[in-house]
Amino acid sequence: MVELKTDPSIDAMHAAGQVVGRALTAVRNAAGVGVSLLELDEVAHGVLREAGASSPFLGYRPSFAPTPFPAVICASVNDAIVHGIPDGYRLRDGDLVSVDCGAELDGWAGDSAISFVVGSPRPEDLRLVETAERALAAGIGAAVVGNRIGDIAHAIGSVCRSAGYGIMDDFGGHGVGRRMHEDPPVPNEGRPGRGLRLRHGMVLAIEPMLIGGGTDTYHAAPDGWTLRTNDGSRAAHTEHTVAITDAGPRILTAREEHAPGG
Repeated sequence: MVELKTDPSIDAMHAAGQVVGRALTAVRNAAGVGVSLLELDEVAHGVLREAGASSPFLGYRPSFAPTPFPAVICASVNDAIVHGIPDGYRLRDGDLVSVDCGAELDGWAGDSAISFVVGSPRPEDLRLVETAERALAAGIGAAVVGNRIGDIAHAIGSVCRSAGYGIMDDFGGHGVGRRMHEDPPVPNEGRPGRGLRLRHGMVLAIEPMLIGGGTDTYHAAPDGWTLRTNDGSRAAHTEHTVAITDAGPRILTAREEHAPGG
């Protein structure tokens, strides 16, 4: 069942989304060669605590997971696509990092993700991240009243495929509201004009996940959470929580621009 949010509820979700945006900005600014993933998790945790928000990630256990998730961010490095568990790994020059974060504030959730390169980037990694951001922008651009879920999926998939990248076929975006994951699912590839019609008050997490090698295949790591590319190629993940409104799509997790880190 898809819940339509009232305008005051969307404003409340924007407040939660801004906490997520600040957490991701802080993580991005703290990331650098020699910094551990656990240290980045603590940076995000500090932002949530300061805002009086809780983490929908911490302790989360969906049906596929063998254990509850132990952190407030997912930190996926290089060939890890999504759901990486922060650990003592220290970032190296040239690592491609995807960070996913959520927050719950006053009963409402926000969810967002960024990808970036630490230190000296490889051109192919910059292209991968830039394409993920373009795919996200295309998906958001299609998130207008009267369109359908398939229009968002088609917009994302067209950008990814035209650049030669692979797409995970059974992971994608989702509704957001009182819980981090709600109906409807939002695939990253699909046919335009198909699926649920978009209405004012729907709130969606739109999140492209790109596989750099061009294949669609992946596997779960031994931890049961981290999803890695089968071909060992690098991956990128971007995401925003977006409200569908009569005035156009409203990004609830927008964040400040940041300078590249080292």
